[in-house]
Amino acid sequence: MTDARETASANPDKAPAEGQDPGQAPVPLLEPREGVPPVTADEGELARVVSSFAAGTGPVAVDAERASGYRYGQRAYLVQLRREGAGSALVDPVGCPDLSGLGSVLADAEWVLHAATQDLPCLREIGMVPSRLFDTELAGRLAGYARVGLGAMVENLLGFSLEKGHSAVDWSTRPLPEPWLHYAALDVELLIDLRDALEEELERQGKLAWARQEFEAIATAPPAPPRKDPWRRTSGMHKVRRRRQMAVVRELWTARDRIAQKRDVSPGKVLSDAAIVEAALALPSDTRALAALPGFGHRMGRKQLDQWQSAVDRAKSLAESALPQQSQATNGPPPPRSWADKDPAAAARLAAARAAVTARAEELTMPQENLLTPDTVRRLCWQPPAVRTEAEVVSALRALGAREWQIEQTAPLLIEALATPAPSSSAS
Repeated sequence: MTDARETASANPDKAPAEGQDPGQAPVPLLEPREGVPPVTADEGELARVVSSFAAGTGPVAVDAERASGYRYGQRAYLVQLRREGAGSALVDPVGCPDLSGLGSVLADAEWVLHAATQDLPCLREIGMVPSRLFDTELAGRLAGYARVGLGAMVENLLGFSLEKGHSAVDWSTRPLPEPWLHYAALDVELLIDLRDALEEELERQGKLAWARQEFEAIATAPPAPPRKDPWRRTSGMHKVRRRRQMAVVRELWTARDRIAQKRDVSPGKVLSDAAIVEAALALPSDTRALAALPGFGHRMGRKQLDQWQSAVDRAKSLAESALPQQSQATNGPPPPRSWADKDPAAAARLAAARAAVTARAEELTMPQENLLTPDTVRRLCWQPPAVRTEAEVVSALRALGAREWQIEQTAPLLIEALATPAPSSSAS
């Protein structure tokens, strides 16, 4: 019996009936069926969890909680798991920082995650790497659901409502409050049931093979490389136009990041992005001028002001040749808004390709970016194959990372779009 059916049979007066009216109120899911499991926080307890999950069967539901906005980085502070025959487990990666043993016994199992790309990096850090997975959020997108958050999906497909009030709390808190543990355990309570319902729906729509290709691509993708010039993503950066000002942003961002990492706090708690941008625009001459800026007020001590002013002064003293460039060098096409001036023929190809891919995505009831990423469309249209035959376009799409199902659905449309003639210049 599945978790959803067991939960329903345990609450017959409240259980949602199969095929119920979509307008019927969902049943609140307030308590894990076996209760909230104890938090596993030492090696002895972890060994018991490993043994239990090794003896379990079928897919394993996996989730992780981070402390985004509170701590530096994106490490996991709680890992939740559930498997048939093992029940649920809550594992504390602070007390048990190496979960490679758990990952090993689950190596052959299908992992069920919601929004897998968000959790996989922090799971990888503690030794948990799936060989195959099922992403319920991505499955929902491919199936055409408008709302693909976990709560919305469980409600729409299973008829239960999940309490989501603790999603943004500080999961590095110890001990973890009991209500938070309830929330965490419930996040995996019905995840396998959701997977089964989505698999059935994808099969009905003829998209299950497509989904499996997407899941394999996620599971086999290498870790993302470090972002180049991450300081350029400072909120409000669009206001900073001069290279000297950009250097101030870079110096302040770098100093803030170093302090945040040392203190293990979110960089925004050390100094806000808004304050960095204000200092860059003002180019203060001393700490008195800096203290007058928003974000550097009276609550900031002299030592802190000195360290921020030192960063500003370093940027102000840089030689012209050492200043950052206005824009980051990329190996991709320029922004589409400039195509009409730079290459009118490419702009015409892009307009035709976008329209064709969007129309096909609507026919398939899925977001356009899941049918084919906008970056893939842009790159193909900016530098199309010299010979635009089907074989060449298919080869180009593969080189850009498109999956076979995406190529099958879009290659004929793109071949036609790439043949779009350039607009004729108007007579003077």
